[in-house]
Amino acid sequence: MLSAIDVNKFNTLIEINTLINSDYVNIESLLTKILESATRLTEGEASSILLVNKENKKLYFEIALGSKGPDVKKFTVNMGEGIAGWVALHNTSIIVNDVENDKRHRIDISKQIGYASKTMLAVPMRLKDECVGVIEIINKKNGKNFTQDDLEWLEIFANQAALALHSAQTFEKAIGEIQLLQDKINTDQGYHTLIAKSPAVLEKLEIVSRVAKTDSSVLILGESGVGKELFAEQIHLQSARSKQPFVRVNCAALPEGLLESELFGHVKGAFTNAIQTRKGRFELADGGTIFLDEIGDLPLQLQAKLLRVIQQKTFEKVGSDISVTVNVRILAATNKDIESLVEKGEFRSDLYYRLNVLPLYIPPLRQRPEDIPELAQFFLKKFNRETKKQFTGFSDGAMETMLSYSWPGNIRELENCIERACVIGKDSQIQSEDLLLKHAGPVIHESNSDRNLKTALNLFKSRYIKKILEENDWNQTETAKALDIQRTYLSRLIKEFSILNPKEK
Repeated sequence: MLSAIDVNKFNTLIEINTLINSDYVNIESLLTKILESATRLTEGEASSILLVNKENKKLYFEIALGSKGPDVKKFTVNMGEGIAGWVALHNTSIIVNDVENDKRHRIDISKQIGYASKTMLAVPMRLKDECVGVIEIINKKNGKNFTQDDLEWLEIFANQAALALHSAQTFEKAIGEIQLLQDKINTDQGYHTLIAKSPAVLEKLEIVSRVAKTDSSVLILGESGVGKELFAEQIHLQSARSKQPFVRVNCAALPEGLLESELFGHVKGAFTNAIQTRKGRFELADGGTIFLDEIGDLPLQLQAKLLRVIQQKTFEKVGSDISVTVNVRILAATNKDIESLVEKGEFRSDLYYRLNVLPLYIPPLRQRPEDIPELAQFFLKKFNRETKKQFTGFSDGAMETMLSYSWPGNIRELENCIERACVIGKDSQIQSEDLLLKHAGPVIHESNSDRNLKTALNLFKSRYIKKILEENDWNQTETAKALDIQRTYLSRLIKEFSILNPKEK
């Protein structure tokens, strides 16, 4: 039995229970707090929480505290292997006050990280009597041995950790189901989820919120696969027309002979196979918004008719001389250099100026690396559901590979890459080799303590800025234009990342 209640320990338990039962908090932060409290109150030098993966029967270091914590997290333990593995397999707590002579001890891990384990407490985290993880405390301070009292207190903390884990998993499952339902509703209505984390995209979304309140035409520019259609959806959804139709037309997907009928409709007998009068996309979009994707591929003949719709809100169906009036907002997008098309006479200048009232340029994925982890996690959840797999995330190497790759196909390529990785991946996490990115840049091999997202993003930015500088012969003005940033900001980044011009060495 526990000795007389220690007020400090009792207050700590109340504090943690309050957190567990409060509004949802980050599970990693909560488990870390539980482990920090357990370590302090049992007077340990280092500690870990290992979680059990039911599918491959391995234990993964979820939280690791102490001087070697970051190094420990790269290891995995098989069920029954090591002291933690033994505890998980037997679902039994244990005190080991002579670790070096215990046959279950993974001495190879201690040697590799350069940290000797002398005494250890290890207890199972149980949910409905099933072991879902292990808490271990290593080396009691001042050379002392762990006691039965320490073990019983640690078991209480283990119960708290299991409860916190269960609450978080239940919450995440509910959020996932809500998100799945929301995605289904959006998909049924033709809308997509827009993921944004980078300042570059958040700035565009702020512009979208202002643009949406008007009825002016918007020309959305950007490379193929950057998500131009998603920004068009956001403009519609945030506008006063959101309850009305949002009609999409891919101008490059239909032959010229069919495109006019598709846009403006036709009357019965207008051409062969016109067996009945048919409404076009503009008429279907009346009161709402029409999105003309790949507008740069619109034939010149139809450009004149489109210009009239913008100016007069009227058109005639194919085979008819009766004018049809519509109230439609026009959003257009292209991945082409439309100004160049205007100069060549391949796109009407008057139509370009009418469409380009509110231009919106969407930067490519390589210029917004902060979005890569968010998008990757979103697609991982999506394909986890579709492939019926349970990948928990991405290894450090996989994330570094994605951050160092230039993504010429942008978000569309990233989505395909994650889908492929989910199909072929075998581990609990997506590994770098699962991505099959043959032309990815070299993987960053920093020390484990430096392998955080901010460091990886800065390394990516440094590499990418240097690459664009080299392409522009180290001309900072031209490089700033290519990066779509101010020259003064580029100069500051060059200094911040210590990028050296080899000509000046």
